[in-house]
Amino acid sequence: MSREQSVLGLADDFMQALEDCNVDAVRGIYCEDARLWHNFDGKLQSVEDNIKTLKWLHSKLKKVEYQIVRRELLFDGFLQEHVLRGVLDSGEAFAMPACAIIKVQGNKIVSLDEYLDSSHVKPLFSA
Repeated sequence: MSREQSVLGLADDFMQALEDCNVDAVRGIYCEDARLWHNFDGKLQSVEDNIKTLKWLHSKLKKVEYQIVRRELLFDGFLQEHVLRGVLDSGEAFAMPACAIIKVQGNKIVSLDEYLDSSHVKPLFSA
């Protein structure tokens, strides 16, 4: 398997695990001490805190789906633009565009820098 196939396969597995809220799979894809960062607060998040956020997200949304807009292989991982989609309890559609720069070593995610407009998150807090 080529490096490109390995990294892009990991990307597919990661997105599927996030959509399914498969926390064991997500935990297994992250390096134990992965560095997770979001532009809206500038803070680092641990893997376990990231998993708590994933569970919270799934408690607020049904039919969670990541629509991949663009994915590009980088020398140390991949860049991905996506739209997180789902349905709020009210039945209203939810969409949040984002971009992530994900570094991979040894078929594990070692860092993820995610960029998004936090105003898109507001409907989740009122759901």
